[in-house]
Amino acid sequence: MTYCVGMVLDKGLVLMSDTRTNSGVDNISLFRKMFSWSEPGERIITIMTAGNLATTQAVISQIEERTKAPGERRPSILDAPTMFQVATEVGRLLRDVIGGRQEGGMQSEGPRFTASMIVAGQIRDMEPRLFLIYPEGNFIEASFDTPFFQIGETKYGRPILVRAYDKAMSFEDAVKLLLVSFDSTLAANLSVGLPFDLMVIERDHFEPLHHKRILATDPYFNTISSSWSEALRQAFHSLPNYSFDEPKGAQVSQAE
Repeated sequence: MTYCVGMVLDKGLVLMSDTRTNSGVDNISLFRKMFSWSEPGERIITIMTAGNLATTQAVISQIEERTKAPGERRPSILDAPTMFQVATEVGRLLRDVIGGRQEGGMQSEGPRFTASMIVAGQIRDMEPRLFLIYPEGNFIEASFDTPFFQIGETKYGRPILVRAYDKAMSFEDAVKLLLVSFDSTLAANLSVGLPFDLMVIERDHFEPLHHKRILATDPYFNTISSSWSEALRQAFHSLPNYSFDEPKGAQVSQAE
């Protein structure tokens, strides 16, 4: 499995993905799940993937081939006039790849080949945009009510995102928030693992402001992980203690 998060801020976009894929506890490998294409001064497009590895690799390979020869293999995401059309084309490719595998005699095993994607980016003179692509090829766009998307193992890292996200937060705070979310997921699910890929895209700058692979030895991540664990323990112990004794007057109130 995997875990990927895309987040929209006033300042731009922040994206993070893990790199673990496994088909059993004894068959664990690392594969990149974040892919990016850019034209300086014109556009930047980043895609994160979750689900069946063969399916997502087939989609990314087709996108990559078209970007290398846009005049011969159309449509290319580098030619699309809007991010909406980029999302439409990525969704169509994903639907076609999944459909092709099912039509190839694998209908009974169809769910094994499912996948989902996050598409993020900006085209010059337009707003940064973020889309969640479903296996059926349809998609939704991030909005005021849904300012971030998760794919893969979403449940463990979601609570901190819901509680701490702020559209006006700095890039640095957004990265810190994502690292806490990923650390929580890492601690609860063996199918998510380091290293993590991080990308920060600043509004109206059509190349990554910051792009980094975060390894298990990364000192900042290890500080975040240990500090967050300690902060949770302290918060727990600071809560009022539960008592087995009924508060005075409670029985009288119940009787009345």
